[in-house]
Amino acid sequence: MNNRRPHLSALDQLASALRSRLSTIADHELRDRYPAAHLKKLEEASEAIDKSIAALPKSEIDPQLRHYLDRRSFDKAFEWIESNRAR
Repeated sequence: MNNRRPHLSALDQLASALRSRLSTIADHELRDRYPAAHLKKLEEASEAIDKSIAALPKSEIDPQLRHYLDRRSFDKAFEWIESNRAR
């Protein structure tokens, strides 16, 4: 296992952006009643994720997390962050 970990606040920022994306995806009421607003929130979440990824120190990112981020497997990336926080 690789013990490299990016700066915690960068990971926290990314986790928050990923959590926001998941929350927006799960908001079926907003999607059904206000599709344009739902799309705007998804776009904002995507921008926040991209900014958070750019802020991560490249040399310190765990290879598995990098794999998830490179492939935009954001659910898996979020799960990785959550399960590796306490380590």
